[in-house]
Amino acid sequence: MPLMPETQSPPSSTRIDWLMTLCAGWMLVGLYLDGWAHRHIPDLESFFTPWHGVLYSGFFATFGLLGAIAWRNHARGWPWLEAVPPGYRLSLIGMLVFFAGGIGDLIWHTLFGIEAHIDALLSPTHLVLAISGTLIGAGPFRAAWHRAQAATGLIAHLPMLLSLAFGWSILTFFTQFAHSFVRPLASGPAPEAWFYPQALEITGILLQSAIMMGLLLLTVLRWRLPFGSLTVVLTVNTALMSLLELRVGFIAVGLLAGLAGDGLIARLHPSADRTLAFRLFAGALPMIYYALYFVGLKMTTGLWWSLHLWTGAIVMAGVTGWLMSYLLVQPRYGSGPA
Repeated sequence: MPLMPETQSPPSSTRIDWLMTLCAGWMLVGLYLDGWAHRHIPDLESFFTPWHGVLYSGFFATFGLLGAIAWRNHARGWPWLEAVPPGYRLSLIGMLVFFAGGIGDLIWHTLFGIEAHIDALLSPTHLVLAISGTLIGAGPFRAAWHRAQAATGLIAHLPMLLSLAFGWSILTFFTQFAHSFVRPLASGPAPEAWFYPQALEITGILLQSAIMMGLLLLTVLRWRLPFGSLTVVLTVNTALMSLLELRVGFIAVGLLAGLAGDGLIARLHPSADRTLAFRLFAGALPMIYYALYFVGLKMTTGLWWSLHLWTGAIVMAGVTGWLMSYLLVQPRYGSGPA
């Protein structure tokens, strides 16, 4: 057995990050294809589908890549549990859980049939796959987090940014029943029963604002993001979500909101030391995001909500982001609630 190297962890590299990002993207495409199939093919009655083929082939590609890295580093002297670079140990655990979850999903479908609608999102085996898939896909994000020397430039940040977008997209995929880009309940003519569509849409706006800003604020605190970072993240997520129902016009919402977010970062420089700027950013971005959403509905399919309701929903999105900022940067004792 070779002697264990003096360094505590195997070396990490952007090459590994890029390869893991590509494999995670492969899996994510399979997930969204499967989601599209569940929404549009009501007679889906088999586990062995082309959509599952894309998802699981992406998994095996990822498993092969990280397994090869672990095997090589183990041969150089690292123990198995420490044979992957920092940030990827949870990905390795996620792969083992995903493999077990995939077998469990096959058994579940065999015993209980193929789920449809929200059942497919909340199926226990699907939730196991969701959690483990998030652990796998977030590897490049965690790897970048562990590096003492931060990357410079948008291209160097891309693996981390795409990993962030992928993790966010798994969360939004499994909460798509309360996502405006999949179910724009404020669009078109007013329904006869108006209360529950309004309540569900507003609840979804609050939920999605909290998820979005929780992830983005964490990222803003860790890195000084170059211009274009939020454009990449928001465009990837909105493109994936809007394609579930082929509502491609919503991609423009993510693109424009991302550009606005990058402008806010460039202007405000939000950070833990610039608390007011951090809170302004946290409140402003979700307001811009949903303002663009409602304006887009107004210009295309129509908007049956009153002015009071949709402008109030925008403000509530901002309040949600603003409150999320207090979870990540708490006020100093004796300094007031700033």
